Amino acid sequence: MAGLYIHIPFCESRCIYCGFYSTTSLKLRDAYVDALIKEMSLRPIHQELEEGEKIETIYLGGGTPSQLTGEQLIKLFDGINKYLGHFTRDMEITMECNPDDITEEFCQTLKQLPVNRISMGAQTFSNERLRFLHRRHNAQEVRIAVERLRNIGINNISIDLMFGFPGENIEQWTSDIQEVISLNVEHISAYSLMYEEGTSLYRLLEQGKIEEIDEEMSRNMYDTLIQLLTKTGYEHYEISNFARPGYRSRHNSSYWHETPYIGIGAAAHSYKRIHKGGQLFATRSWNIAQLAQYIEKIEQGTLPSEKEELDINTRYNDLIATALRTSDGISIKHVAEEFGEELTRQLTSEAQKHIARGLMKIENDHLSLTPKGLYVSDDIMSDFMIV
Repeated sequence: MAGLYIHIPFCESRCIYCGFYSTTSLKLRDAYVDALIKEMSLRPIHQELEEGEKIETIYLGGGTPSQLTGEQLIKLFDGINKYLGHFTRDMEITMECNPDDITEEFCQTLKQLPVNRISMGAQTFSNERLRFLHRRHNAQEVRIAVERLRNIGINNISIDLMFGFPGENIEQWTSDIQEVISLNVEHISAYSLMYEEGTSLYRLLEQGKIEEIDEEMSRNMYDTLIQLLTKTGYEHYEISNFARPGYRSRHNSSYWHETPYIGIGAAAHSYKRIHKGGQLFATRSWNIAQLAQYIEKIEQGTLPSEKEELDINTRYNDLIATALRTSDGISIKHVAEEFGEELTRQLTSEAQKHIARGLMKIENDHLSLTPKGLYVSDDIMSDFMIV
């Protein structure tokens, strides 16, 4: 299988924590959709994927894809269908949406699209904290959006939550978790509020206007999240992700399990694996993160991207940093087949000290983190990295 990611960088307003490439200028939406379609025409599918591989997941991320008009979305999906293969019933096709964008009119557009999964950034059900983040929606609009999506047959909904707001306590966080559980969505992603350099949130921290919560409170919040969601029947399948049985994010799982993917649009990344002469070659490429320059280059018939070939050490480090985030962990057999006996011995040897401390386990030939190990996952992963 392979995945297709399409980056839609438009936002009506910018959240104070966001470090992704986006713009609040909407005037280039038409030109950008045209450029996305032309980029697809410039990248023939047979050159992007190995023989026999097919696109099985599509993900429209951002930015805010729901900021495109109905006409623009229909045109974009027509382009995907034309250049990157026909849609099939078993595809997972996800679109990120802002809750307040899911109007009755927008739902009528969705009914004309092959989208079968919606990911919404609720972040919190506190209107006060939503205002702090500069989010456009309010808590009630999340509930209304879920109801509207159900009414048009969207049976796979994911909601994002955040915890660790300045001054937030366990009771407030518990209330957010209980709110999302009451919506009975299929998938929940939850992240600690991050202070990325260059964001408005980071500047508030530097100026001393806000304070981060302490490490103990953050851990207690994560504990509460895991306990409440798993008790309710959600599978904790990745450090920040929970799903009802059968509803893991197939597209995001491709990033964690070395599945090839094509990235279309400004700032989008791609990952390709090609077998030649019994050897594996892997490359990573990325498009320019500047909207006007991206459109200009595409209009000239040039792909505005850079590429690097990944050596065996880089691929091994990538595997450690992604697969160990998941409950599946790392297949020791896969490491032996792909990276050789020396790295396999290094992996299993390094793992022993963490297994002895109860931080890791080996089951069915898979090395993974224990619940205790989740809290120090970054430290554990760094121990396995090849410098």
